[in-house]
Amino acid sequence: MNLIPALKAVALPDRARLLSTLETLLIGATGGLLFLWAGLPGGLISGAMTAVGIAALAGRPLAVPPLLTQTVLVLLGISLGSLVSRQLIQHVSSYPLTIGLLALATFCSTFGSSLYLQRVHGWDSTSALLAGSPGALSQITILAVEKGADVAGIAVVQTMRVIILTAALPLLVALSGISAQPSPVFGTATASPLELAALIAASVGVALLLRLAKFPASWMFGAMIASSVLHGTALIEGGLPNWIRNIALVGIGALIGSRFARMRISTLLKHVNAGLGSFAVAIVISAIFVAVIVLTTHVRFADVVVAFAPGAMDAMLALALTLHIDPIFVGAHHLSRFVFVSITTPGIVHLFGRPQEDVDD
Repeated sequence: MNLIPALKAVALPDRARLLSTLETLLIGATGGLLFLWAGLPGGLISGAMTAVGIAALAGRPLAVPPLLTQTVLVLLGISLGSLVSRQLIQHVSSYPLTIGLLALATFCSTFGSSLYLQRVHGWDSTSALLAGSPGALSQITILAVEKGADVAGIAVVQTMRVIILTAALPLLVALSGISAQPSPVFGTATASPLELAALIAASVGVALLLRLAKFPASWMFGAMIASSVLHGTALIEGGLPNWIRNIALVGIGALIGSRFARMRISTLLKHVNAGLGSFAVAIVISAIFVAVIVLTTHVRFADVVVAFAPGAMDAMLALALTLHIDPIFVGAHHLSRFVFVSITTPGIVHLFGRPQEDVDD
C-alpha cells in the first residue's frame, strides 16, 4: 500500500519534465512558423527564441532537457558539415589573420564593456570583466560563482547579448543584400538512407570522442567535423532532410529562449540598461574590426559579421546555417574565441578584478 504513493512521487517529476519539454517545443515551433510565415530572415530560430523567451518571462516552467539539447546540437553539426566542399576548404589559408584580429577584438570588447559597466553602472571590476567577456557562458558562470561576482547581473548581460544578436543579425545580413547572393556550395539534396545512417553514426562517434577529450561544444563540433570530412572528401552526397534541419533550428531557438525561465522579471529589469549599454559598446568595437577586415580582405561581409558577433557558438553557427554563410569560417572563429576566452579570462580577472580578499569579506 505504501509503495503506490512512492511510485507516484517518482513518476510525477518525470511527467512534469515531459510536459514542460512538450510545451517548450510547441511554443517554439509556433513562434518559428509565425516568423517564417512573416518572411523574417532566420525566422525559425528568432521566432522560436522570441516566443519561448516571452513565455518563460511570463512564468511558464519551460526547459529543453540535456538529451534533447545534445540531439539538436548533433543535428546542427551534421547540417553545417554537409555544406562543406573543397571550394570552402580552399579559403582556410586566410584564417590566421582574421583569427588574430578576432582575438584582439575580443580583448578590446571585453575591456570596453567592462569599463562601461564600472563607470556608468558602478559594477565591481570582477563582475564587469566576466559580463563583458563574449561567449563561453558556462565557464564564465562557474568563474563568477568562484569569485563571488554578481552572477544574476552577469547572466542578464550575457543572455541579452545572445538574444539581441540572434534576432538582429539575420535582419542586418538581409539588409546588406549579401544574403541574397546565390552560392553554389549550399545544396538541398538529401542523402540516401544508407548514407544518412553512416553520417549519423560517424557524427555521434566523433562527438563522443571529443566529449571524452573535454573538447568545447563537443556534440556540435564533433558532428560538424565528421560531416565535414565525409562531405569534403565526397564520400557522402547530400545531408539531412530539410524538415529535420528545421526542427534543429527551432530547437536551438527554444534552447536560447528557455534561458529566461530561470530569470525573474525584477532581475531582468534591474540589469536591462547595463545589458543594453555593454552590448552597444561591444558591437561598436566589433564593428570597427569587421570594417577593417571587409575593407582590406576579400572575405564576405556576412561571413565576417557572424564570425565576429560576440554571441554563443551554437546560436551563431545556427544562423550561419540559415543565412548561407561559410560554416568553416564561422566555426573556426567562434571556436577560437571560445578557447581564447576560456584560457585568458581567469588570468584577466585575477590581474584586473577586485582582490580576492574583497570577495572573502
